[in-house]
Amino acid sequence: MRGPTNADDVPAKFSDLLRIRWVRSSLILGAVLTIMGLIVLLLLKSFDVSNAWYIADAKAFVVKYGLAGIFLITIIAGTLIPMGSPALVAAAAMLGVPKVPLIIVATSGFTIGMTTNYVLGYYLGRPFVEKKTTAEMLREMSRLWEKFGWILYAFFGIIPVLPVELLSLICGMIKARLSAFLVLTFVSRLIVFAILAYFGEQTGFWIGGS
Repeated sequence: MRGPTNADDVPAKFSDLLRIRWVRSSLILGAVLTIMGLIVLLLLKSFDVSNAWYIADAKAFVVKYGLAGIFLITIIAGTLIPMGSPALVAAAAMLGVPKVPLIIVATSGFTIGMTTNYVLGYYLGRPFVEKKTTAEMLREMSRLWEKFGWILYAFFGIIPVLPVELLSLICGMIKARLSAFLVLTFVSRLIVFAILAYFGEQTGFWIGGS
């Protein structure tokens, strides 16, 4: 079946999302960044930096002050400002921040940021949302929402590289149900941050950084 080729086409099934240009490019970027991150970790392991003074200092600083900073950064990351909150959570866990508080704080901060987007979309409407993206992407995302609804939102929430922040603005713009929005935002990012925190913690053990 032919995938969507322009803003007027809507995927017939969920797997056809991969045929949309900006979805595909986002996933490719995510894969590239993941590979680069793994290369950095291998270099850290190879050069045995676990006992370096700067690693010890970074660990002490993050453990002492990290949660407050992570909370602030994930609030900002929940808006349209790219702050790399998934990588931040993994790095914080790698440096020794306890997993459970880290996951709760990061998830709460991100949910607050996303709710801010919802409120902006709700009260400022389409003119505001149109300023945050291209007309083509807004049409595509609006039509995808009409086709898949909350399934689309949950999928975007689980895959960190997809523009769920923009979709949260659209949810506000169309006045989607707030209770469903809050639950799906919190649960999807809770899953993501739990996986990343566990990965970060195990990576810290592996390179001797925690």
